[in-house]
Amino acid sequence: MPIADALQRSAPLAQLRQRLQDSNERFNAVRGQLPATLVPHVKPGPVDDEGWSLLAANASVAAKLRQLQPRLEDVLRQRGWQVSAIRIKVQSG
Repeated sequence: MPIADALQRSAPLAQLRQRLQDSNERFNAVRGQLPATLVPHVKPGPVDDEGWSLLAANASVAAKLRQLQPRLEDVLRQRGWQVSAIRIKVQSG
């Protein structure tokens, strides 16, 4: 069975696919607010019931993201997402 079919037939996998798509859409929405030199060091993280995470390559990138966090949250609100806070995590290994 092709993976796409399995994703559509399984409710948990379909929900996972939806969350991955949501995370990527959020990242695309805020990407324009990030300095170009920062973009390669940031990845979209998981979306869950509490919110969304951005994954930073290192502590310096995470610090810059925390400075930009209010602006990024505003962009998401303007685009219709319910945002309590963006979690910023340093990506390990």
